[in-house]
Amino acid sequence: MSITIVIVVLYFLILLGIGLVASRQTSSVSDFFVAGKKLGYWVSALSSRATGESGWLLLGLTGMGWAVGVNAFWVLLGQVMGETMSWVYIARPFKRMTDRYNSITVPDYLESRFNDTRHILRWISTVVIITMVTSYLAAQLTATGKAFGEFLGLDFKTGAILGLAIVLFYTMIGGFRAVAWSDLFQGTMMLLGLILVPIVAVIATGGIGGLVGSLGETNPEMLKAMGGQGWTMAGILTVIGFVGPGFGYLGSPQLYSRFIAVSHERKLIPGAVVAVLFTIITSGGAIIAGMAGRVLYPVLEDQEAIFPLLSHELFGPIVSGILIAVVLAAVMSTADSLLILAVSSVVRDVYQRIFHPDADQKRVVMLSRVLTLVLALIALGFALLEVRLIFWFVLFAWAGISSAFCPVIVLSVFWKRLTLKGAAAAMITGFVTAIVWKLTLGHIVYEMVPAMILATLTAIFVSLLDKAPVVESDLNVQDEGQPV
Repeated sequence: MSITIVIVVLYFLILLGIGLVASRQTSSVSDFFVAGKKLGYWVSALSSRATGESGWLLLGLTGMGWAVGVNAFWVLLGQVMGETMSWVYIARPFKRMTDRYNSITVPDYLESRFNDTRHILRWISTVVIITMVTSYLAAQLTATGKAFGEFLGLDFKTGAILGLAIVLFYTMIGGFRAVAWSDLFQGTMMLLGLILVPIVAVIATGGIGGLVGSLGETNPEMLKAMGGQGWTMAGILTVIGFVGPGFGYLGSPQLYSRFIAVSHERKLIPGAVVAVLFTIITSGGAIIAGMAGRVLYPVLEDQEAIFPLLSHELFGPIVSGILIAVVLAAVMSTADSLLILAVSSVVRDVYQRIFHPDADQKRVVMLSRVLTLVLALIALGFALLEVRLIFWFVLFAWAGISSAFCPVIVLSVFWKRLTLKGAAAAMITGFVTAIVWKLTLGHIVYEMVPAMILATLTAIFVSLLDKAPVVESDLNVQDEGQPV
């Protein structure tokens, strides 16, 4: 146990060191929220993927692989589709326009794109981000508490608080640059962990043949693409719900801030390759690890404990300690980005841009650091109320953010006819539908699917009824619509 603790402490010290180094280069608002727009493609791609995956990948998706088997690969398909479309078709024109508008946040871009002088889209964005990020961040802290409990035997509350303290330190002092650099480090750890664990776990089951044979004898439905429901309406709706989350990559602000922060649009070309390959390897590895875990440990009280259990039982203390850090890396790489996103929506998009446009840069950065602490403590309070299934908790928050932003961002890039009223109506429709659907009809299909469809139709319908907007003539939509 002592060796394991030493490794975890070393991991924390590396994160703290990253924060200290980044703090020396963080003095302006641009530095704090988008690293001065100087990220390279490796940092941008791995930061985007580490942020998008979170504790959902290491604990939630492995747990899903343990529960449903091959059926979980529909989630991977949705991820690959959404990411490919995002990086290949949307990232370059989006980056081009945010540079033209000198945008630091996604609401910055939306306000400039629609000439929103009344700050309507900023206010809507802030409400969506603060409410959903609180839930999202609470899920990450839940994952931290679970990880410490499974690996080190700490109680849930102590684990959640300890993880938050580390994230708070380097995020508060280093801002987005510390977040991006730490994500590069943590994303690499996640990649290596999700190559190692599934390979060793499959070998432990007797190889591919042993894995398939064991599941075929005990849980044959886990080897079926449509699961136990087959090609029934329920089975098809389940698959749609599994694929649906992947389309959240088409405009979620916490991911698109990486496109804003990259130094040049040409960096997005190799970045796309890195991001998609990372997802295929890590998500595929998580599902396979979960399936192997079902053979090795067929009875679990908590399915999301399977990755920590495999890490503890199949490896010695040194590797086990590293794998603890891998789990924590998945959690913290998302928690830090969520904090930056939430703080930017209040300090940058409301305090500075609406009420104090001439505010001193140092004062804005200081306020950002203070608010980082406040929002983190609020999220911690929610996390400590109840331990939930991370997979579904994250998907709810992901749906709320994505349904509000994705349709508007995609249409804003490719459809000049989209108006301010259409954008505002779409954001409200997507956000409200996601929540209402979750509370009423969430058992039928994942809430993001109907929410994004309704938001898109609303944007088109309202815009066509509205007066056509005046859009910059130099926006070359045909060129922007081509793949990178």
